[in-house]
Amino acid sequence: MADLLRVHNLSIEYASPRGVVKAVDEVSFSIGKGEIFGLAGESGCGKSTTAFGISRLLRHPAKLTGGSVLLDGTELTALSDEEFDRLRWSKLSIVLQSAMNNLNPVLKIRDQLVDAIVAHEPEARREALQRAAHLMKLVDLPADRLDSYPHELSGGMRQRVVIAMAMALKPSLVIMDEPTTALDVVVQNGIIRKILELQKEFGFSILFITHDLPLMLEMCDRIGIMYAGKLVEVSAREEILRGARHPYTQGLLGSFPALSGPKQRLAGIPGNPPDLIRPPAGCRFFPRCSQAVAKCQTLQPALKQDNWGQIACHLYTEEGLSREQASAARE
Repeated sequence: MADLLRVHNLSIEYASPRGVVKAVDEVSFSIGKGEIFGLAGESGCGKSTTAFGISRLLRHPAKLTGGSVLLDGTELTALSDEEFDRLRWSKLSIVLQSAMNNLNPVLKIRDQLVDAIVAHEPEARREALQRAAHLMKLVDLPADRLDSYPHELSGGMRQRVVIAMAMALKPSLVIMDEPTTALDVVVQNGIIRKILELQKEFGFSILFITHDLPLMLEMCDRIGIMYAGKLVEVSAREEILRGARHPYTQGLLGSFPALSGPKQRLAGIPGNPPDLIRPPAGCRFFPRCSQAVAKCQTLQPALKQDNWGQIACHLYTEEGLSREQASAARE
């Protein structure tokens, strides 16, 4: 599968009165054409900041301090604001968590969809209106809702409108930053099904961001796990379902109840993430890890490729231990 997006050593910092917060620290990953790539982790791990860095939505006091973002051969970090504005929505679009933050409360849905289309493709307004009606049909909304204001729609309907806007110019990459978090589970299920239907129909790639790892395991091809600004594991969905390797990924999976089978006590992850102004010298998960070894405290593990994916953990050698070998080594 050819790569559509390549992120290499992306680093983003926030200035604060206490010092510089290293929110994203040399994060690297790729997304193939037509692939759904998930980025999971606790709140504050850097998921959304990564998405905002890729899509050039960072605002003061955030600052991109290094790295490369290559989208279909174009280096996004080298583009001027005007050049990136021409690329936005046509090559890359984003769906944020709260639909009300994406929609203008004083404009009807029709005007917002049509304006987005005409701004990038100066065509007759009537043709743009026909496209807007078609977009509403794609997300299972009646065309007469084009005459509604955002506050006249339910949360699920507003989110479908935002997804329609993201599809307006048929981009090759859609970033979805917790698009269903504020919705109830029934509406969430409908939104996810619609996203998957649209992705299958149009073939765009998705960067899907959430803290809900079980949801991610249902829809993503590959999954990256972030902790304290760093990627700690990247594996195919099947590999994580077969058995997560990084202790942090194991902890995340143990924090969600199973939908079937016998009842199990949820384990959770003790402690709190580290202060990113003064992160630990070694593994950032060390203070919370029950499987830590001596060098975890002083030596930061690198993200390394092996036969099962990528892993940043001292339990795995450069050659790559199997799950069984790593379990035996811990014992």
